[in-house]
Amino acid sequence: MARMIFVNLPVEDVARATAFYQAIGFTKNEQFSNERGSAMDWSDDIHVMLLSRDFFSTFTTKRIVDPRTETGALHALSLDDRAEVDRFTEAALEAGGRELHEPEDMGFMYSRGFEDPDGNGWGPFAMDVAAHAAATAEGAGQ
Repeated sequence: MARMIFVNLPVEDVARATAFYQAIGFTKNEQFSNERGSAMDWSDDIHVMLLSRDFFSTFTTKRIVDPRTETGALHALSLDDRAEVDRFTEAALEAGGRELHEPEDMGFMYSRGFEDPDGNGWGPFAMDVAAHAAATAEGAGQ
């Protein structure tokens, strides 16, 4: 079996969160979804579990942070190019997300940042590994 990642996020309103993630390109997996949580597929190997705060609390004895006022994690997703990063982020903003910072262009990498309606942070980016390797090699030769 391939290794996969499942990011579990506490949300206030499962239906609202599901609609947001569908609007930015995730697919709801009905087989693993119910009123307490939605399984959202980004790819065959990357999944986001949107869990009601009550259901999320059954997996931990720790206090659950409010991502609108505290940061517990920032999630980055690689995309193919700058245009896809912009489309993805604009879809998030149109669906009720909030932009975290201005776009960042480092030459070899372009990124943006947004929060979902519950305050969970995402950083879509596109990176040209070959351009980074070339820039690093040039810098080493100086």
